[in-house]
Amino acid sequence: MSRPGDTGRVTLEEVARLAGVSPATTSRVVNGSPKVSPETRRVVEDAVRRLGYVPNQAARSLVTRRSESIGVIIPEPTGRLFGDPFFHLFLTGINAALGDRGLQLVLLMAQSREEERRLELYVAARHVDGIVLTALHGDDPIAERLAARGVPVVVNGRPPRGARASYVDLDSRGGGRSATAHLIEGGRRKIATVSGSLEIPAAQDRLLGYRDALEAAGLGVDPSLEDVGDFSADGAAEAMTRLLDRRPDLDGVFVASDSMAIRAVAVLGASGRRVPDDVAVVGFDDQPIAAAAVPPLSSIRHPIGAMSHEMIRLLLHQIDTGDRSPRHVAFPTELVVRASSAGLLTRAG
Repeated sequence: MSRPGDTGRVTLEEVARLAGVSPATTSRVVNGSPKVSPETRRVVEDAVRRLGYVPNQAARSLVTRRSESIGVIIPEPTGRLFGDPFFHLFLTGINAALGDRGLQLVLLMAQSREEERRLELYVAARHVDGIVLTALHGDDPIAERLAARGVPVVVNGRPPRGARASYVDLDSRGGGRSATAHLIEGGRRKIATVSGSLEIPAAQDRLLGYRDALEAAGLGVDPSLEDVGDFSADGAAEAMTRLLDRRPDLDGVFVASDSMAIRAVAVLGASGRRVPDDVAVVGFDDQPIAAAAVPPLSSIRHPIGAMSHEMIRLLLHQIDTGDRSPRHVAFPTELVVRASSAGLLTRAG
């Protein structure tokens, strides 16, 4: 018999002999079958630990027809993928959720529609057991194309094109409404917004929420107070500069992400505006950078970790049951008030 810890030569049959059960029963335990009593499972798992047995994943995949891995497709340029804190938090949450089930994350990046088609064929060949998609733009068809091939798919956020796919969304419209209403309650009346790319449904919803709050307060929507920052820091700087050129009287800004908001605050400071005394600012996502900003940034909390776990739960339901019926889950938002918007604007008369 192989020595404990000699993982290169330990066989399933040796584990079975030590556990005193058949190789078939041992295989069921190793492959996670529920058709094993708790006592038998405990004995086999103890033998696995004592011998240091490592399952042959290739052989296991032939039996289970699973790769034990989940792909995450992010159709964004690599510069933004590795530069935007949101994607780090998103991938960390997905990886933690997969780790709870002993599954591996496979990151798949698509820089063009041609690369998306290549990834579609890779995924359809079952190199991964399912797919999580995020940051889909405009008329991107990948969610519905993968779903049509029978691939288990869950999308982060409402997918474009009305694709029939499961998704986990955030109440972005409600968040935009809350952020803008907070600025109005603080006495701001010339409130601008820097939105994300309007090809992304979440950016559309945040802009609609901003407009909802203005109309509810009787302020009306002014196109000169709206600009697009494309969810990038440089884009936010350019948008904030244009807004100040058009509307130097603005006294509040709702920005559709924290990384954009921090850059907008820098532009305001360079123009001589004090935050929040002259211009109050609210961001979106409540990333760690919001609390560390100077001044600390008010933001709409985006529960990325909880949403990541829900995406994996929905995806594994599809994988385990074969049920591809689209399911939709929406998470609420919460306004976190910090110094960037806490000052009340005082007015004469």
